[in-house]
Amino acid sequence: MIGLTVRQMRYFEALAQTLHFGRAAKLAGVSQPALSSQIAGMEQQLNCRLFERGGKLVRMTDEALALQPRIERILADIRDVETTARRGRPAMEGRFRLGIIPTVAPYLLPHALPELKRHFPALQLELREAVTASLIEDSASGRLDAFIAALPLDQPGLVSEELFRDRFFLAVPAGDPAFASPPVPPESPALERLMLLEEGHCLREQALAVCGSVRPVAMASYGATSLTTLLQMVAHGLGVTLIPEMATRPASVMPDLKIVPFQEPMPQRTICLAWRRNKARHDECVELAKIIRGLDAAVLTP
Repeated sequence: MIGLTVRQMRYFEALAQTLHFGRAAKLAGVSQPALSSQIAGMEQQLNCRLFERGGKLVRMTDEALALQPRIERILADIRDVETTARRGRPAMEGRFRLGIIPTVAPYLLPHALPELKRHFPALQLELREAVTASLIEDSASGRLDAFIAALPLDQPGLVSEELFRDRFFLAVPAGDPAFASPPVPPESPALERLMLLEEGHCLREQALAVCGSVRPVAMASYGATSLTTLLQMVAHGLGVTLIPEMATRPASVMPDLKIVPFQEPMPQRTICLAWRRNKARHDECVELAKIIRGLDAAVLTP
């Protein structure tokens, strides 16, 4: 790695993330010729091809794939050094890369983004929506500063701050006689019609845990990548699905859908903000968690 510059490594990171020279240049905040020149210089210094160009398509070579995790670790350490050097300045300024799971993002962000902008006007927030496993991987590699997910997180080396507890309800077709007299017991045979998100979504595992001894039979026939899609399927009478409290407000306006509670104690999930242990931005993450935690009433009130 001797002779490589931080600039070259940052341009490499941007191109590896986007696999597109134009989008990589935009992400790095430079012109496309400038980025292309730095990548070409990097290839010359290393005496190997890093990216295969084919029209608009870009493919990473085996050499680039081998270098990628090392470069990401180096850049993560550099960002930590830069953050440490900024201590004493106003909190939460500059670039901050935040990940968030799909079953939280559309319901929390409309409330959180205006508040974060009001409290931290100099903050340059970059968002990434992905399932928990991807967010954990990106955090470990330094591609994320923090992420929002549901506990538990089966990964050592993470610090987490609880944000709020999100109760689960059941979304059912309006007029379905099986749910005429809520609340719904967790052992109800009607839960055999439960439809789930695809593998990888933590809400899927949480739904199975709620069902207990009742095994959903609909899970073999249906799968969706978003809660919005599942709710549309429920509205058309294809089954029922678990819905977090934060999603009940937008779902309640769907005319063919009904939201019913479970019996007490109602099942719930715990949403947290997590980041790497010993991270230089620890204090900022704690402050970020404090701001988001204060939004619980706005986010969770049906």
